Amino acid sequence: MKIRPANSADHPALLDIWLRSVRATHLFLAESDIQSLLPIVRDVALKHLELWVVCDSQMRPIGFSGLDGAKLEALFIDPDYFRRGAGRLLIEHARQRKGALTIDVNEQNPDALRFYESCGFRVVGRSPTDSDGRPFPLLHLSESVT
Repeated sequence: MKIRPANSADHPALLDIWLRSVRATHLFLAESDIQSLLPIVRDVALKHLELWVVCDSQMRPIGFSGLDGAKLEALFIDPDYFRRGAGRLLIEHARQRKGALTIDVNEQNPDALRFYESCGFRVVGRSPTDSDGRPFPLLHLSESVT
């Protein structure tokens, strides 16, 4: 696997990865919730975050991360590549570029919480709603770089 900066030509593939990954992992979201988030991801996140793409051996995107400074705002992997190291690779890449990271995780996504905790993150706070006020509590995680 190799990591490279994203470009605008990647956006359709990244949006597809986001959609399939969310459907596989965010089981607490209704399809209507996913559809309401899709334009935000497409029109805001993919255009304004510092995006990095992890690619397979044929240089096809299989996942991506989105950074805003040292905050990991997005980390999504193609479900066909779950548990193969792509997520950890993206986190390590972000650490090398930014140092200690922070991330918010949906409280209703315990698999994601376990993943981030296994990567060295710890819960440092909680919000009862997401950043748009929807009833999806967030756990705030951070790490310290030794």
